[in-house]
Amino acid sequence: MRIMARRWRWRLLGLLLAAWLPLASADDTVGTLGAIGSDTLAGLMLRWGEQLTERHPGVRLQLQASGSASAPPALIAGTTRLGPMSRPMTDDERRRFIERHGYPPTEIKIARDALAVVVHRHNPLASLSLATVDAIFSDTRRCGGERDITHWHQLGIEQPAGRIELQGRNAASGTHGLFRRRALCDGYFRVRIDEHPGSAAVVEAVASSWSAMGYAGLNHLTPGVRALALSDDESHAVAPHPAQVRSGEYPLARTLFLYANLPPGETLPGPERALLEQILSAEGQATVAELGFVTLPEATLAIQRRELGLEGRE
Repeated sequence: MRIMARRWRWRLLGLLLAAWLPLASADDTVGTLGAIGSDTLAGLMLRWGEQLTERHPGVRLQLQASGSASAPPALIAGTTRLGPMSRPMTDDERRRFIERHGYPPTEIKIARDALAVVVHRHNPLASLSLATVDAIFSDTRRCGGERDITHWHQLGIEQPAGRIELQGRNAASGTHGLFRRRALCDGYFRVRIDEHPGSAAVVEAVASSWSAMGYAGLNHLTPGVRALALSDDESHAVAPHPAQVRSGEYPLARTLFLYANLPPGETLPGPERALLEQILSAEGQATVAELGFVTLPEATLAIQRRELGLEGRE
């Protein structure tokens, strides 16, 4: 009887293996998927990683969100194959990548976003020109401001009174670098600005003080702050609404990127390929909107799927 029981157990095990093996071969997308880069994109990357694991249980995403500035060195050194960034790579970062690997990094657009200049929700200020933003956050005034602006009464605001308390990001952040280039015309921040490691901390600091002004990624905004409409000059000011961000009409709209180390003529390994299929799919872009970012136009998604050779879900 014991011999017969053992035979049945082995036969049952063989049947289970026979049933499992076709499933395993059908989904060979397994392994740990590493990414190093943007703090702004951390929540979005992790959500995509969760969706990827639901579809491919053998894949796990490990994300190190230490700022956009950490992505290029990791890609250059080969410690990661994927680098999310809230700004484009600089010419110097691209040059160093090419010197190390012999080919350029692959740039993938994954979402749209905006840098919002925010004030306390009860602050009556409604809009600013970029030259005025520069005169507030910088003393170099390279955008053409006529004078430094340090107090609220210089903006015609009597309440709050006193000095404008400036809140911003630290230098490792892509948000910091992009705001410096676009809003300060490559000028320099005032020394007295309070720097924070994340946009959420900037928003919290502004929400807690009537006298504060800061800048942060659009998806981090809360009911405690209000985003100002901005203009390239003193005339038509544009608020950071999704349609204006997607079209680029809002002056501080930006594209969010994922950079990949992909040698010419080669395809990405299964986990990385599956992640890009997820990001550029309809489901992936629905997640973009859900988390407060702005989706890419379908034409842009289709072009990138074709260029990457993806059969992803549209």
